[in-house]
Amino acid sequence: MDKFTILTAIAAPMPVANVDTDKIIPARFLKTIKRTGLGVHLFYTLRYDAQGNERPEFVLNQEPYRRAEILIAHENFGCGSSREHAPWALLDFGIRCVIAPDFADIFHTNTFKNGVLPIRLPREVCDQLMQDARLGDNARLTIDLDRQVVVRPNGEEIRFEIDPFRKHLLLNGLDDIGQTLQHAAAIDGYEARQRQDKSWQPDITL
Repeated sequence: MDKFTILTAIAAPMPVANVDTDKIIPARFLKTIKRTGLGVHLFYTLRYDAQGNERPEFVLNQEPYRRAEILIAHENFGCGSSREHAPWALLDFGIRCVIAPDFADIFHTNTFKNGVLPIRLPREVCDQLMQDARLGDNARLTIDLDRQVVVRPNGEEIRFEIDPFRKHLLLNGLDDIGQTLQHAAAIDGYEARQRQDKSWQPDITL
């Protein structure tokens, strides 16, 4: 998992509440267990019509938001089913941070596990950031995770809160596997002792 430290990027405004995970990645695209290749299907029913043509009115089909790495939305983002493909699709598209007043609990947990930073800010602040985002390519936002601030184009800093342990994991690029591998030496030592102490047992290592 890539580290998340400081991100300065284009932000896409999406002033919609209750964006569920089926909107983020429709169920028909959940057949894969790979984390890559889902970005093209992100917000599929919003981005494309029934013939597969882009809907020009949707924000991610417009410049400069095709290159957005930050998404700003309204309440209850990520509600619905618990599919982990939702943060996979966001990340594969290029979204590293979602800012909203609140998130569905399981989606909120899944984003951290996949290197996407969810930031909770009041609705009125999200609306201000959307106004900044509508200025386009010359009005990029900066997310400084270590300092826990969102920096607006005018230089104003907006503080956000985050669980210290989750912050540590993102700053160091540690997912569940990465956390386990930090203890690889201790695990190897334990297994070696087990093999020695229970040498009478058959070795079933594949």
